[in-house]
Amino acid sequence: MEQKIAFNEKIRQSVLIDYNISKTSTKEDFNQLTFLAATICHAPTAFISIIDKNHVWLKSKTGIEIEEIERKNSFAQLTLESKLDIYCINYSNDPKAFEDVQKYYNNNYKFYAGIPLTNLQGYTIGVLSVLDTEERELKKEQIEALKALGNQCMKLFEFAKQNKKFRVIQKKLKQKYQELEKFASVVSHDIKSPLANIISLTELLKVENQGKFDEETTQYLNYLNESSYSLRSYVDGILSFYRSEHILEKDYENVDLHNLLSGIAHLYDVANDVEIDFPETATLHHVNKAALTQVFLNLVTNALKYNSKDHRKIQITFKKTETFYHFAVIDNGDGFSEENSSKIFELFTTLDTNDRDGNAGSGIGLATVKKLINSMGGTIKVNSTPGEGSSFQFTIKRV
Repeated sequence: MEQKIAFNEKIRQSVLIDYNISKTSTKEDFNQLTFLAATICHAPTAFISIIDKNHVWLKSKTGIEIEEIERKNSFAQLTLESKLDIYCINYSNDPKAFEDVQKYYNNNYKFYAGIPLTNLQGYTIGVLSVLDTEERELKKEQIEALKALGNQCMKLFEFAKQNKKFRVIQKKLKQKYQELEKFASVVSHDIKSPLANIISLTELLKVENQGKFDEETTQYLNYLNESSYSLRSYVDGILSFYRSEHILEKDYENVDLHNLLSGIAHLYDVANDVEIDFPETATLHHVNKAALTQVFLNLVTNALKYNSKDHRKIQITFKKTETFYHFAVIDNGDGFSEENSSKIFELFTTLDTNDRDGNAGSGIGLATVKKLINSMGGTIKVNSTPGEGSSFQFTIKRV
């Protein structure tokens, strides 16, 4: 029996280590629990104690100043040994239990109640305790309330434990992402360098041999040139997708929406067939300006590229609700069928259509847009009609 207890204690200690409960910092949540425990029981003292190997230390406390006591003969140890869901004693029932710990306390306590803090596997890592200077019995509703507080305390420990695991996984994923980004950057550089040579040599070959090649050879050179530009665009898109992670790390700030959109519209002032309408005045509070700019830039560029009409028009609308900013980018472009409305946001997915200059899409731009919007707590959807245009509607969360 003694070996079994020793073995269980070793497991209990390893379980306690997994929770990684700090001795030095106490969250307000734990302080509120001890305050409520004392208030519910009309007692001067309540505390949350953690049962370590040789000592019991207080994670949170109300009405008491001690930080740590010996585990042997402590109230927490007695509660652990009792295996009860609540352990209550009065001085008259067990004077020695109170006398053994009296050296740690300033008050002459006569009553103790303890709720074991036990995880789902049945291992107790601590105790929610209440002390009073008078002998007494707890009412049924007080006992149930203490048990509820004990459950909440254990949930806080579980949350902190899972949060720690999440941070470890998050760190590993970030490292993997950085490695992938570095790989993409190196590979794209290695691809773009020979691509630039192919494009330059192809152009040079066409110029120096103008009129010498037959029609079929000239067509082959044109195909080679177009394919090279397409591949370069594809590589640039991959880099843009991975580098968008850095955009999301930018600071949040207040943004003048009119000025932001005015800057984007100004990029297309040179084209006489382009009309871009956007809100005159609107201020967005605490948003990622870099990410939002990239979203609008991608959507506006896309709307103009996939529009074969003589007069290209874009209307940008804005409204706000209590929890979200709502935007829409509406164009009179070529549009597409409803069945493609969801898959266009998937990475590397294209609709097998060329833009107004005859270039094929990479299937990366809209995937980047969705990634940025989702990271800002929003969603995006699209309505489109072939030959009439599209309306991209998206939201970002207000904070």
